[in-house]
Amino acid sequence: MLYGEKLAEISLNMGAIKLKPGDPFQWASGYRMPIYNDNRMLLSSAEARRTVAEGFLDIITSEGIGFEVIAGTSTAGIPHATTLADMLEKPLTYVRTKAKDHGLGNQIEGLGQNQDYGNRNVLLIEDLISTGGSSIKAVQAIREAAGNIDWCLAIFSYGLEKARQQFGNLEPECRTSTILDYDTLIKVARRMGAINPDEERLLLAWRDDPFGWGEKNGFPPKREEYAA
Repeated sequence: MLYGEKLAEISLNMGAIKLKPGDPFQWASGYRMPIYNDNRMLLSSAEARRTVAEGFLDIITSEGIGFEVIAGTSTAGIPHATTLADMLEKPLTYVRTKAKDHGLGNQIEGLGQNQDYGNRNVLLIEDLISTGGSSIKAVQAIREAAGNIDWCLAIFSYGLEKARQQFGNLEPECRTSTILDYDTLIKVARRMGAINPDEERLLLAWRDDPFGWGEKNGFPPKREEYAA
C-alpha cells in the first residue's frame, strides 16, 4: 500500500482527520468546512509516526531532494522533523511563528553560534498545508537566515489553489509535496465506507470552492469579517 493511502486509513481510524459534510466544522476563520485535520493525534501512535517518517523519506528519494539541514515548523512539524533528522542523521532546526521577544530574539532555533544556515540547503517539514500562509513565512525566515530552500514537505494538504499560488509566487519558487493529498483521502474514505456517494460529492465540491462552499450548501460563515 502506498504511504498516502496507509496514512489516510490511520488518520481516519484514529480521528486525526474527520469528515462531516452534513454538519460542517466551524474553522477559526468563521467559515463552515466539511473537514477537520489534527495531525498532532498521530503522535500517539508509533505506527503513525513511522509511516510519516517513511513517507517523507519516500518523497525525498523519488524527487531526488538534496539537503544538508532539516527544519521543522513550530510546533506541529517539530516531532516529525526530529524523527526524520534522526533517521537520516542530519542537523535539525525549527522555525518559530515569530521571533522571541526576549533573550537573543531568535525565530529559528538550532542554528549554532553563527545564528544562520551559512548558505546550506534546507528541507522544511510541515504538518499541514492549508492556504500556505504559515509555511510561506517559515520559508521566508529560513531564507533570511541564509538558508537555501526550494522544498517544503508536509504530512497532508487540502490542495487549495491559494496555497499553490502562494508557493508559486515565491522567488525563487519553493516546491511542495505531501505524503497524503485530498483526492487520495476521499478515495480511501469512500473505500472504507466512511462516506457515502452524496458526501463524496460534497467533499469534492468543497475543494473546488472552499470559501464559498458553506454558503452554497446552507452553512453561512459565523461572522462577516474573517482572515483566510
